[in-house]
Amino acid sequence: MVKSDTSLPDLVAAREADLVALCQDLIRIPTLNPPGLHYRNICDMLGARLRDGGWDVELIRAVDTPGDSDTYPRWNMVARYDSGRPGETVHFNSHHDVVEVGHGWTRDPFGGELDKGRVYGRGACDMKGGLAASVIAAEAFVAAHPEFAGAIEISATADEETGGYGGVAYLAELGRFDPERVQHVIIPEPLNKDRICLGHRGVWWAEIETRGRIAHGSMPFLGDSAVRHMGAVLAEMEATLFPLLASKETAMPVVPEGAKNSTLNINSIHGGEREQDPGYTGLPAPVVPDRCRIIIDRRFLIEENIEDVKAEVRGMLEKIKATRPNFEYEVRELFEVIPSMTDEDAPVVRSTAAAIERVLGRMPDYVVSPGTYDQKHIDRIGRLKNCIAYGPGILDLAHQPDEWVGVQDMVDSAGVMALVLEDLLIAPR
Repeated sequence: MVKSDTSLPDLVAAREADLVALCQDLIRIPTLNPPGLHYRNICDMLGARLRDGGWDVELIRAVDTPGDSDTYPRWNMVARYDSGRPGETVHFNSHHDVVEVGHGWTRDPFGGELDKGRVYGRGACDMKGGLAASVIAAEAFVAAHPEFAGAIEISATADEETGGYGGVAYLAELGRFDPERVQHVIIPEPLNKDRICLGHRGVWWAEIETRGRIAHGSMPFLGDSAVRHMGAVLAEMEATLFPLLASKETAMPVVPEGAKNSTLNINSIHGGEREQDPGYTGLPAPVVPDRCRIIIDRRFLIEENIEDVKAEVRGMLEKIKATRPNFEYEVRELFEVIPSMTDEDAPVVRSTAAAIERVLGRMPDYVVSPGTYDQKHIDRIGRLKNCIAYGPGILDLAHQPDEWVGVQDMVDSAGVMALVLEDLLIAPR
């Protein structure tokens, strides 16, 4: 039982060294995705720690999900500490996978180096610092309040960086986020310790292919260039689609400012001959390209309908087809997510806001993420609306060289999470 003159944030702060060491240990397991390295290792490490503290631990493989194989199995860890007393369940969900290292690092990306109050490494910010903070918060709370009512869950899940289908989506399909089972979810993504993220914009990915006819490059008039047809698509996007999207603005508190509008990114373009392997010294063949493909990444707002989003692109293509001879195209849908936003008056939002005010001495900002994260699966598959993202770290550092998370940010965020548990799981006296 916590002494009356000792607050939970103080008890969390006393565990700072443990928090830093746990964050470092997590970073030192290179859970790179793709392809999905060392997922079992990180689940085993966390599971062993929590099991030693009296938690019930399960390791769950997301069999037959995208990317899952015997070589790269999609492992997830779910730990539960049940008080044995009737009450609600608070679930902390963090993804354990990290993106590729990339270039430009001046520190060991998997060294977990501590320097001047920062822990460095791939995944430090996104989001192993948040995972470590949630573990320390829960352990401090249980030590201080062994008589609490309800249960706490901590999950470390796979593949958020590639859609979350081998992680949260799989658990949601199993009913692990059913509102009858779990009432409150916090995802410790790096949105800054003084901000509560209520949700995210929507996304639609699609491949557009234009078609032509192959011919000798010296006689292009005998062929039909698919690349030129794609040029007409790009020109029409510039002329009509991009201005249309820039005119759409949301009431969602999306950050940064430019993401308050609808956006479209052309992720890639491929046409004609494939690129040769590095070191090839020959010349390209003289061929008119008969296929050209682009991948588009359309981010849309809660005020927009997904079918209207798709219709805008198809309408643009039909407009080109009506005026351009021999224009043939195909659209292949790849991925879609509906926007999600939790109400500011939701219980987990109110508790987190009060905790932030207590720890940081100011009220939080409410934001919405420009990109999606695993809240999409908890919302749409799990049917659980009482979910937010809140955790340590600066979002702009995610996926960057020399990624880091601040030690004080982790301590403060863990203090906030512990106070949320105190608010939601301690019966009023």
